[in-house]
Amino acid sequence: MSSLLISNVNVYAENEEIPGGAILVRDGKIEEVFRGRPEELPEGTEEIDGSSLNALPGFIDGHIHGAAGADVMDATGETLGKMAGFLPGEGTTAFLATTITQSHDQIEHALQNIAVHPDGPGVAEIVGIHLEGPFVEKSKAGAQPAEYIIEPDAELFRRWQELSGGRIKAVTMAPEHDRSGAFIRELSSAGVVVSAGHTGTGFAGMKEAVVHGVSQVTHLCNAMSGIHHRDVGVVGAAFLLDELKAELIADGIHVSREMMQLIVDNVGPGRLLLITDSMRAKGLEPGDYELGGQPVRVTEDRAVLADGTLAGSILKMNEGARRMLSLEGVTMRDIVKMASENPARQLGLFNRKGSIRAGKDADIVLVDDDLNVKWTICRGGVAYEG
Repeated sequence: MSSLLISNVNVYAENEEIPGGAILVRDGKIEEVFRGRPEELPEGTEEIDGSSLNALPGFIDGHIHGAAGADVMDATGETLGKMAGFLPGEGTTAFLATTITQSHDQIEHALQNIAVHPDGPGVAEIVGIHLEGPFVEKSKAGAQPAEYIIEPDAELFRRWQELSGGRIKAVTMAPEHDRSGAFIRELSSAGVVVSAGHTGTGFAGMKEAVVHGVSQVTHLCNAMSGIHHRDVGVVGAAFLLDELKAELIADGIHVSREMMQLIVDNVGPGRLLLITDSMRAKGLEPGDYELGGQPVRVTEDRAVLADGTLAGSILKMNEGARRMLSLEGVTMRDIVKMASENPARQLGLFNRKGSIRAGKDADIVLVDDDLNVKWTICRGGVAYEG
């Protein structure tokens, strides 16, 4: 049995912080968390001296299209392998491979590719699929190709879920296109997170959608109705309805710093889910790329379509977390909630991910106080050393 000791770290354990603590990892799991370095260790135990770094549970990105030149819609094993190998460098140890609105054939190829992708320690784990579209509102398409947008179709979703091997864990859709709520109820009752996004519905529509089973909002403030003094819209629903979790792209571009502060103050770290929504250009030089078959121009800080529409991001998880940590009142424990614990709970993974506790997957990221990533452990294997 392989074992690893991570010593001399400030452990952000599930229910407490342990300064100068240590974590014993064995066969991919957290075996024990210690106050100080244990005197006896299993024979052959390797050791990482954390040099007073912070040990956080690995980040979980619930909405990511691509990175390092790869995109989920490429539908190749090499693509998914590139993403899984790259993401630990930003502290991400698990993610939802996210599709985009496209032809049925292209979506199905992507789903089948994910279904058969081999998995193992030492890289970020694909914990499921986020189906973004095609059941969205055309007037709020954003970077979703409008020609492939369709009405909610339960039979089609069942086919796609079967092709994916049951791996679709979240679906972004426009609830105004499911007035009866039948589609939402079917997905929700099957354990799929239904997230309102690319939607023009108002506050009343969101209240009704929550009753049917919508439990999340996709990339808060983007491609949705904003706050107005006569209808607070989807953004207001995220503020006011405790049943909703809300994704947030904390790059300072999709949402301004001032709005991020309002979001933290009104939604709170307990209901926020940090995501990147990144596309293939993340980690590469500025230049010309593509997303969903559309040309994308990437500069030093953003990705846009020809008309200037934001086309995903090039954000890294630790960068978004750092930006959140700089806001008033936000603590490192809040970062753990928003980047690790909340997504694990939302996806039904908290029994094995999202916190540092004996028995859970050894998904651990060591960061300094500015959230620079120094080490990332994925299911017990060293995936990144900075």
